[in-house]
Amino acid sequence: MIGAIVIFLGFVILGIFGGHYQTANLQINQFGNCFEYFDDKEPIEVNCSEKIIQQNLFFGIVVALIVVGAILLIKGLRGNWDSKVKPEDMVGPSKDNRSDGSSPT
Repeated sequence: MIGAIVIFLGFVILGIFGGHYQTANLQINQFGNCFEYFDDKEPIEVNCSEKIIQQNLFFGIVVALIVVGAILLIKGLRGNWDSKVKPEDMVGPSKDNRSDGSSPT
């Protein structure tokens, strides 16, 4: 369950903030220089390599979140939580513990 939540969190972060970090590749490919855009002032030209490093760091963090979530999901599926049941708590065909003390018919 935690693995699915971590994977979902990785995709949500990528969806919300990914567009901001995607623009560096587009600016380099289309224009050859990079700009930082603001709502309240004019765009400022910035170093493209720094934007690429920030972009790669962001995607590395998102990929790490998704990979950790996948590992947690697989570990949870392959977990041994069901094999750590105490013998007195086991219920089933070979061991039937009824609360009223009666035997199965």
